Amino acid sequence: MQVILGVIFHFIGGFASGSFYMPYKKVKGWSWESFWIVGGLFSWLIVPPIAAYLTIPGFVDIIKNTPISTLTATYIMGLLWGVGGLTFGLGVRYLGVSLGSSIILGLCSVFGALIPSVYYYYTPTKGKDTIVDLFTSHWGIMVVLGLLVCVIGIIISGKAGAMKDKDLGSTNTDASGSEFQLAKGLILAIISGVLSACFSFGIEAGSSMGATANELWKAAHPLETGEFLYKNNVIFIVILWGGLTTNFVWCMLLNARNKTFGDYTNKQTPLLKNYLLCALGGTMWFLQFFFYGMGESKMGNGTSSWILHMSFIILVANMWGLFLKEWKGISKKTTSTIIIGIITIIASVIIVGYGNSLKP
Repeated sequence: MQVILGVIFHFIGGFASGSFYMPYKKVKGWSWESFWIVGGLFSWLIVPPIAAYLTIPGFVDIIKNTPISTLTATYIMGLLWGVGGLTFGLGVRYLGVSLGSSIILGLCSVFGALIPSVYYYYTPTKGKDTIVDLFTSHWGIMVVLGLLVCVIGIIISGKAGAMKDKDLGSTNTDASGSEFQLAKGLILAIISGVLSACFSFGIEAGSSMGATANELWKAAHPLETGEFLYKNNVIFIVILWGGLTTNFVWCMLLNARNKTFGDYTNKQTPLLKNYLLCALGGTMWFLQFFFYGMGESKMGNGTSSWILHMSFIILVANMWGLFLKEWKGISKKTTSTIIIGIITIIASVIIVGYGNSLKP
């Protein structure tokens, strides 16, 4: 029963992550930068403190008593990750929910595995694997194999994108009504894949805050065993301040350049509906963290949890791509190619998960 609950929680988390962009597509009369930052205020400023308040009593005191150096390092990682989040939104904008999410999540898997291992090679840390470990152990070689399969899947998906671009001709608009710009979207996807790994560095930089939350929880629950499930919620607050800063500055610049500051008060648009849709999208983005943690606690296996999480996100994102008719009117050969690419990416996640399960 616990495993079933774990799968359900992971599906909900994957659904939230794979679906958060959908409410934004229903916003009417606003530019991209306007609905992105309004939703972002909920993702990065409003919902995280609420989540911490509900799960970590005294979280404000934990932040106040944390050394400035720790807060600064965590915040800077959030700034860099914010660029990754910003380019994720733009990548989905120019590639579509289906293709964009598949390529970006695949790149996140590759860079998320390689960049930390390179970092820890030059900055040895107890319990952290290095790039040498990946290439000199059986489990590491399996992980690298999975990453290579992921790269192949990304290349196949990129090929499908090029075929879609050719099928669309000069319209640059697919059947869902979304703009499609392959070159720009792929560049943004690569940037997003690299910098999104900074979120894990942010958690590492702010780990002392999580440790404090864990100690306070254990002191208040002496009969409980294991670690505090929501200890990272206090770290998320500081990381997401950095993400908010990056996205806020960029969106304000776009508002100024495109003269779209009037979006926020334009009574010719459904203002209340637009704000509610942005609030929904922003909240859904954050909820993935909640349900991932709940699923992992029920399954008791981080590897299986990661496989389910990534697979559900990719599957849900592509379900929305079909619903939005992003591939309608495209040749069967193009459709078959993107399906093969998606299956290859999911297979790579499973291989990586299997490799990690072999780790002693």
